[in-house]
Amino acid sequence: MANSMSEYLKQDMECEGLLECIHGLKALDKEIFGVLTERDEPLTVDEIADAVDRERSTAYRSVQRLINSGFVQKEQVNYDQGGYYHVFRPIDADEIADDMQRMLNDWYAKMGQLIGEFRTKYDEAEEQAVVAEN
Repeated sequence: MANSMSEYLKQDMECEGLLECIHGLKALDKEIFGVLTERDEPLTVDEIADAVDRERSTAYRSVQRLINSGFVQKEQVNYDQGGYYHVFRPIDADEIADDMQRMLNDWYAKMGQLIGEFRTKYDEAEEQAVVAEN
C-alpha cells in the first residue's frame, strides 16, 4: 500500500484503487463492493459472507465501512407475518464518481492553499535570512 502521493502516482492503479486511495477502504471492502455490483439483487450479510468466504461479523464490519463511505445502501425488507431483515446494494456508480470528483476538487483546492502558505512562509524566511546576513 502506498503512503504518499508520489508513491500512488508511481503505481499502476485500477479504478478500484480509488476506494483505497480516497476512502481508505480495505481489500475485503473492495471485494465485497465487487460482489454487490455483480449481483442484480441486493444481498443479506449472510449471502455476502458466503460470497467472500468470511465470517458474518467480518463481512458485516466491511459492509458498515462501505455504508459509511457512501458506496452501499441498506434497505429493510419486511416479512408478511411481521419482522424484517436487511439487504445491501451498491449506490449508483455515477453518484459515487460524482462524490469522489467533489472530494478530489476539495482536496486540490486545499492543497493549493497549503502550497501557497508554504511558499509565503519560506519566502519570508529566506528574505529574513538575507536581511540578517547584510
